[in-house]
Amino acid sequence: MNKPDDLTAVRDRILLAALPHTAFDGWSRTALEAGAKDAGGDAGKAEGWGAEMAMRAFPNGVPDLVDHLANWADRRMLEDLAELDLESMRIRDRIATGVRLRLQALSPYREGIRRLLSHLALPQNAPQAARLTWAAADAIWYAAGDTSSDFNYYTKRGLLAPVYSTTLLYWLADESEGFAGTWSYLDRRIADVLKIPAASSRIKKALASLPGPFGAFRRARG
Repeated sequence: MNKPDDLTAVRDRILLAALPHTAFDGWSRTALEAGAKDAGGDAGKAEGWGAEMAMRAFPNGVPDLVDHLANWADRRMLEDLAELDLESMRIRDRIATGVRLRLQALSPYREGIRRLLSHLALPQNAPQAARLTWAAADAIWYAAGDTSSDFNYYTKRGLLAPVYSTTLLYWLADESEGFAGTWSYLDRRIADVLKIPAASSRIKKALASLPGPFGAFRRARG
């Protein structure tokens, strides 16, 4: 097997080879081992590619493969965002672009992603599904330049996570040209959630301006 510092490259190679199999075999050990075999090419058998390589690259099997897909999608998104002038973009546009680029990276494997959602919908996979959704929202906010570490950190990600999840579902069913319907839906959802912090800010300012105990309470909290 490759040196430890090549582990990510090996995992990428197996993941990309396994994704076409997931469309038919689901997110299973069968798909993982088939991907490892395909990733080895013609010389794969002699070099040990197959079940053994799959176990070495993904010791925990399918859960590791699912985690690596998320890692791969994040890296692809960041690479594509690095080519853009994010400084000239509004925050909402940075967020929308991050979601869009992440989904575009997954576009060649839509049927595999559809099977993945069915896999993650199983009760025993709920913790991983929740963790990966939060991680996707975190990666997108980070890429957009967010450096908050206070309560806003959780608020921003908590608002984006359902936007990402529902946009993903919309995208899987979208047959419009260039996924135009998905990007329109995404823009509307982001516009909706951005109204929440704005409303919260107006409420806080209103409370601070009130006389008596209400204003004193708000100023003490702020």
